[in-house]
Amino acid sequence: MKTSLRPRVGVLGAGQLALMLAQAGKQIDVAVICAGQPGDCAEQIAPLVVVDLNDAAAVAAFAASVDLLTIESENINADVLHGLNLYPNAQAIGIAQDRLLEKQFFESCGIGVAPYAAVDGVDDFDRAFAATGLPAILKTRRMGYDGKGQVRLQRAEEAAAAWEEVGRVPCIVEGMVPFDAEVSLIAARDRAGKIVFYPLIQNFHREGILRTSIAPYADAALQHKAEAYMAGLLEKLDYVGILAVEFFVVKEELVANEMAPRVHNSGHWTIEGSRTSQFENHLRAITGMELGGTDSEPTVMLNCIGTMPSEEETAGFPALYRHDYGKESRPGRKVGHLTCAAAETATIEEWQKRLQ
Repeated sequence: MKTSLRPRVGVLGAGQLALMLAQAGKQIDVAVICAGQPGDCAEQIAPLVVVDLNDAAAVAAFAASVDLLTIESENINADVLHGLNLYPNAQAIGIAQDRLLEKQFFESCGIGVAPYAAVDGVDDFDRAFAATGLPAILKTRRMGYDGKGQVRLQRAEEAAAAWEEVGRVPCIVEGMVPFDAEVSLIAARDRAGKIVFYPLIQNFHREGILRTSIAPYADAALQHKAEAYMAGLLEKLDYVGILAVEFFVVKEELVANEMAPRVHNSGHWTIEGSRTSQFENHLRAITGMELGGTDSEPTVMLNCIGTMPSEEETAGFPALYRHDYGKESRPGRKVGHLTCAAAETATIEEWQKRLQ
């Protein structure tokens, strides 16, 4: 393993999360090196090593060139991750990348989830619907994000076509939850087991893609409950780094939806809105530094989906902070985000309309 006074953190992946990790690394003198493909957006500011992330030997060679590894996506075959100096650990990543294992893990930690059932073929649907009811959602167990790998089912007769649509791969059927709000909690745990929490965040999705995050979701009782749940997850996994958990708010309860073993889209507001961003605290946690404070100001984040507004368009709104990932425009693609103090309601409302 190559070591130096300046920590060298290898990131498996080189998308926008790696880009923002590299930006945070420059602020605290941590060298971030990304493993990905030419043209990935993190290459704009960070050294990029071309690596096939499904090739165990290539990943191991990359790991040997840095001090430690982290990820920017849980959709990496966990089999290539075992035995590496990796934060978070391969166990946490393996659970998070499989929706069935994830649901079972939440339940083992005493956290409620939506009704669900495993589906491995068309003959399993009747049993699944008996457990979940209808309407329900068919979700692939692996590789789903931003609404991909999901089909909503209104009637049992739709099951066969949905099974074909997802590619006849292992799935779960998940019952619908009559929620009052969607929220997420982000926390960092360091190597010594210290945990810091950010405030709960309310999230608004459309077409399965996060559009707006508002921090804080001010409910002291739910904040306390979410922190207790999160602490249990982090400790059971012996987790180091940033973990995000998405919940449904159902009256006075929290129902876990999914977790992300990495920095998370709903936490991008922390770059401007918190004393220490999620990106900096992730690097602090995994390199053994002291965690930074998470005291925060009310902040709104707006995702830019498909196209990024021009600098000329945003220049007339001084309250906006602009984050352009440098990605090509494409329908449904996250190409950047804007953040704004929550008090700037006129600016927020204007840009919510523009980004529809």
